[in-house]
Amino acid sequence: MVVNGVCDGASTGTVAGSHPPLTYDVAMRILVIEDETAIADFVQRGLQAEGHAVTCAADGLEGERHALEDEVDLVVLDVMLPGKDGLSVLAAIRAVKPELPVVMLSARASVDDRVAGLDGGATDYVTKPFSFDELAARVRAHLRTPRQRDATTLAAAGIELDLLSRKVERDGIELRLSAREFDLLAYFLRHPDQALSRQQILSAVWGYDFDPGTNVVEVYIRYLRRKLELPGRPAPIDTLRSVGYRLTTRA
Repeated sequence: MVVNGVCDGASTGTVAGSHPPLTYDVAMRILVIEDETAIADFVQRGLQAEGHAVTCAADGLEGERHALEDEVDLVVLDVMLPGKDGLSVLAAIRAVKPELPVVMLSARASVDDRVAGLDGGATDYVTKPFSFDELAARVRAHLRTPRQRDATTLAAAGIELDLLSRKVERDGIELRLSAREFDLLAYFLRHPDQALSRQQILSAVWGYDFDPGTNVVEVYIRYLRRKLELPGRPAPIDTLRSVGYRLTTRA
């Protein structure tokens, strides 16, 4: 799938040829700063299908605010933006968060433009038109950091999950989960207090080859809720009508 200004062939919302989602040790929060709605929507849906939590900003000022104030693991940044141009946003990010990966995304494809972006502090520079598969691969590469590889524990809502020992506790009580229940819980713990659609969960936990018409998500959430329930403590997984599910950390 190649994109340039419009979602070429992507009106159905499907990202053709997407790489199967990878499992990360911590939640991957990606900020997409892009003023072209079709491209922003296409990139957001594609990255969400890979299991990432994605926030979009449509102008440079809003994008800079999110990048500087929010917890973000990677930024996809357009160069030509209203409000504040991408290179200026990049400079602001580098001044405050020098280690944050920033992938520039731009129709400016000359050598001088690419050099300006990289010299300005961009981690990578992708030109339009672009292949989503290539963009996703670059994102995956830049998210492979020692900090992420060393993180082995996920915790929220009184639940602790150890990715190495595969031990799970809630309020200090050890829980015995199947391999799939463990993966499902890990996905929720990477995205606490976030609304997750059934398709997001299916793609992240079961992969693209799994039948999208199956009710396996509902079945395993029911299994997981039963095991997370404690006396006086219901399972913290809420059903959001017409939306999906959410691991709620607030009492």
